[in-house]
Amino acid sequence: MKQEIENRIAIYALISRLMLVEVDETFLENIEKDERLLSFFPNYRDWSKRKELSRKELIDQYYNVDFTNLFLMHLVPYESFYTRDDQMIESGGDNPIVQLYNDLDFRVELDAARVVSADHIGVELEFMYMLCVALQKALAAEDKDGICELLQVQRAFLKEHLLEWAPLFLINAKRESRTPLYHDGAELALEFLLSDFEYVTDKLTTYCGDEA
Repeated sequence: MKQEIENRIAIYALISRLMLVEVDETFLENIEKDERLLSFFPNYRDWSKRKELSRKELIDQYYNVDFTNLFLMHLVPYESFYTRDDQMIESGGDNPIVQLYNDLDFRVELDAARVVSADHIGVELEFMYMLCVALQKALAAEDKDGICELLQVQRAFLKEHLLEWAPLFLINAKRESRTPLYHDGAELALEFLLSDFEYVTDKLTTYCGDEA
């Protein structure tokens, strides 16, 4: 499970960062220098404009525009918009996800992340990243009770939160994207969330004996 958790941490870190704030040159460089990460972005990898323009030009002319369109203007990347009958974004303390974060000591700095509510897709993906890091520590300590508890929390969060709405948002983001970077990123996030739910469910059953 050690290598698997490292892979999960890397992918959750990647997709949460991609969806929280605009990309910078360091983020793009980290993808491009890692063949494994780059393989998750096949259309981006083969995009002709990457050979024609500098990273800064691509960011200014294409990626920032696409990010604004997908996450700030055209689509709504918040769980409450999809799950509330009135389609209002619940930005206050009444949002049930805030209590869940607080219970697990996960703090969201909304201003720093430039989001208006804690149920933003990037924040929820970052929460899963944090849970995976905690699981990695439990594995290193051979804390079976901690491992099983964290797997249970991860499965519940995927089932009751991310998978309740994120697939619809990601399908829309993939369709509305104007750059291969965000097209591939939305597809990666969608496929990974679905497969990760199966993975966590399987580990709970085989490692912890839970009937998930």
